[in-house]
Amino acid sequence: MSAAKIRLLVALPIALALAGCGDDRGELIDWMNQVRATAQPITEKIAEPKRFAPFRYDNSPQVDPFSTDKLALAIEKFQQRAREGLKPDTNRRREVLESYPLDMIKMVGHLSNSRADFALLEVDRVVYQARVGNYAGQNFGRIIRISETEVMLKEMVQDAAGDWIERESALRLQEGGEKK
Repeated sequence: MSAAKIRLLVALPIALALAGCGDDRGELIDWMNQVRATAQPITEKIAEPKRFAPFRYDNSPQVDPFSTDKLALAIEKFQQRAREGLKPDTNRRREVLESYPLDMIKMVGHLSNSRADFALLEVDRVVYQARVGNYAGQNFGRIIRISETEVMLKEMVQDAAGDWIERESALRLQEGGEKK
């Protein structure tokens, strides 16, 4: 078969397929007219919008929010609160367990005698003995209670305004350690 005949045999089905895609939109137009004739119009009334009553803001007896006097007063209150408020003792000698974050410290045991309870706390494969009053963690965490299953700490952290606040944290006894 020659190349011309092959091209003709390929082009013929394509031409027939394209001929079927005519510009006959008559059925579509008839269907749209039928739907328009049978569709019911929406008769529901839309509620009238509420009347807006303007508010007159009289700020003459108020202090200007951008005045330097108001800013100075706010700074003075902030400084006074910082002087009088809760804050950690930064002058005391730091303890060994304060070098590590709380998530690295594990409670691995509990000891007790007639005078006090002790917690066995492990960091980097070294076990430390701690009691109530010792510090642990990097947020000035002070041990306030030791039980057989957990160590309760009271930490001091700064909030978004820079004020010191207290929060409680716990180290729980780690059951079944890793063997290497």
